[in-house]
Order: sequence, then C-alpha cells, then structure tokens
Amino acid sequence: MKYCARCLQPDTRPGIRFDDQGVCPACNYHASLAEVDWDERRRELDEIVAFGRAHNHSGYDCIIGVSGGKDSTRQALFVKDVLKMTPLLVNLGYPPEQVSKRGVDNVANMISHGFDCISINPAPGIWRTLMRKGFFEYTNWCKSTELALFSSVPRLAIAYQIPLIWWGENAALQLGDLNVMGNSGADGNSLRKMNTLGGGDITWLLGDEIRRDRVLQYAYPSEREMEDANLRITFLGYFWKDWSLVDNANFSVLRGLDIRKEKPWDIGDPLGVTSLDEDWVTFNQMIKYLKFGFGRVTDYINEDIRNGRMTRQQGIELAERYDGTCASRYIESFCAYIGITVDQFWQQVDKSVNPALFVKEGLGRYRPRFNVGVGVGL
Repeated sequence: MKYCARCLQPDTRPGIRFDDQGVCPACNYHASLAEVDWDERRRELDEIVAFGRAHNHSGYDCIIGVSGGKDSTRQALFVKDVLKMTPLLVNLGYPPEQVSKRGVDNVANMISHGFDCISINPAPGIWRTLMRKGFFEYTNWCKSTELALFSSVPRLAIAYQIPLIWWGENAALQLGDLNVMGNSGADGNSLRKMNTLGGGDITWLLGDEIRRDRVLQYAYPSEREMEDANLRITFLGYFWKDWSLVDNANFSVLRGLDIRKEKPWDIGDPLGVTSLDEDWVTFNQMIKYLKFGFGRVTDYINEDIRNGRMTRQQGIELAERYDGTCASRYIESFCAYIGITVDQFWQQVDKSVNPALFVKEGLGRYRPRFNVGVGVGL
C-alpha cells in the first residue's frame, strides 16, 4: 500500500489514481481552489438555479436527498436561504430496528427549518433479506441499502417531474473516486459509476424470493430514463470554498443537529458527526478498513491536513489509534437483526480481510502489516 505524498490517502481506495508526483486527486483539487475564479463559479451556479426554476412544474424547483445529518442540513438551508429556491426534500427511511432516535430527531429538526419532505420506506422484509444477502455475498450489508439510497432520489424526481437534483460532495474531486467524474466538477450524472452502485446493476439482488418488480426502489434509473426526464444532478459542494466534514458539522450543530456522544474508539469517529441516523455503518467502516487499510478517520485526517488544521504526523497518530475501531454492541445488534451469530459474522468478515494488509491472529483479530503513512505513491 502506498500513500499520497501530501495526505494519508492510500492507493487502495477504489477508483483512485495518483499523479506523477504521487499526489492524490483530492489534494490536487484542494490546491486548485486557490486559483478558482469564484465569481465565474457563482455564475455557473446561477445558470443551474435558472434551469431549476425554468422547469418548475410542481411548485418545487429542485430536489435534495437528505438524511438529516450535517451535510444535508447545510445543503438544504443553503438552497433555501442563499439560492432562494423551493426544494423538495427526500429522505430514505430505515426500518425501526435500524434507525436511531437521533436520526429521527435530526430529520425532524431539519424539516422544522421550513421544508416539505417526502419519506420513502422500502418494504422492511425485503430490506432485511437484501441486507443479509449483501453481507454474505460482498461482506457489505450496505450494498443493497446504498442502491436504495442513491436510486430513490432520481426515481422520485422523474415521478414528480423535478429535473434538478442537488447532491453533496463530488467523490471524484473531494475523495478521489474518479469513476464518478462527469463532464465538469459540478456534473453528477455519472453517479451510477461509483464503486458503491456498480453501474446500477441489480441482478445480484434477484432470486427465488425477490422478483424484479419488488425492488424498483433499488434500481437506479437508466441513462435513457434520465435523459428522457432531462434530469440534472449537480454537486453543490463544488460551489463552496469550505466543504468539509468539520465545516458542515459546525454549521449544522449550530442549527440544531444532534451528534454522537460515544467514545471515539467505539465508533471510529473522533468527532461523532457522521452516520448519525443509524449505528451499523460504524462496523461497515471497520470492514472497509480490513479490506482496504483505511476507514472513516482517514477521511477526517485528509481534509484536516489539506486545510492546515493537522500535520501529517498528527494524522498518522490519529489513524493508528482509531481507524477500524468499533464497539461490539453494534455488531451484536446487527447479527440479531439478520439472524446470525457473532461467530458467523466474523467468519464472513474473515473471507474479505485483505491478507496483503493484515495478519490474522484469531477470529475477529487482525494486525496490520503496514505502517500508516509509510510508502509514498510515486
């Protein structure tokens, strides 16, 4: 594993490519912000706003997919208060066994700022079946739920004839997943190509129990469907100088967002501002760490290094301490939900642990072969 010469981005992130100097796309993009003509970028933003207003057939001139978390709260308020648009918010609801009270309260808090919001709740039995299937086929319970999360917004936009969709960060620019890069930094119509969505393929969902007509909510619209509906997905973070985990969290906490109070080593999150609506993403980040050698903490660190809030050495110490950590209670509640034992959980995880990166010391116990930050990607 090799690391970016500037931050702690590893070359194991799906879809990433370092340049000839060993620098990751996200660091290069951040450096380029100093040269941006922000007046020109605002004119580009205004043209997109005009597109939304010109296609207002329903009383709403845009749609925003929301979870009630830090990013969506800030986006929704920016669109309403700064762009003076009338957005329809779309929230994908989790079943009762998964959603947290904090998550429900945060959605309610966001709506209280003056929004209309539609909640989409896929059938809980199919949700559970697909979650179990994703875990055992990909060691990733989010494999199906991410399909529903990303697909629900454009599906509703087509149904309501609202062609402008605001999305948050451009993962190609701000994380380095170049698969999603569109025709410009603002263009999000290539979201289907991101690693999580796999091009929108849902054939793996289907089987004797699950027919195609039962999983429409998980099916990302085809390119033809999007073209016919004139859909335009736009990355709002492209137009902000200060899009980051910390900045978005600070903004939203001041406007009522409730964040986590758990210890950093329980959730692999030193600030407690991510994945607020449920707890199981916590151990999925741990699994990601065992697959690719980095977890949620690395994303925090990389942003802070680029913004001058942390040195690379401080980042190394933080990653070594918290990346890949997770309290057992989250694993136990997930196992109870999909009907497996904790041993079965670790037996499945063991199949996906990257042996080039970790030494197995026992079931559920793995030691990294790598030293964080050592090995530059030249």
